[in-house]
Amino acid sequence: MSIDIIMKINEKPLEKQFLRENSYWYKYLNRSNNYYKFFIKDMKEKYKLTPTDRINKVANDINMFKTFLEVLK
Repeated sequence: MSIDIIMKINEKPLEKQFLRENSYWYKYLNRSNNYYKFFIKDMKEKYKLTPTDRINKVANDINMFKTFLEVLK
């Protein structure tokens, strides 16, 4: 794994945690630096950090708040 990839991963605790939890990524990242973007994509999908996941979370929060207000009436 190149030094710049190691530094990028160490700077971000979420990436470091994901790499430790999914150790098979070490193999790919050691083979080529091109796998880094796939590593990030996989991390965002598994931790639900994609834009669609964030929108769904906000929608769910709004619905929960709406339901809470209806209960209070």
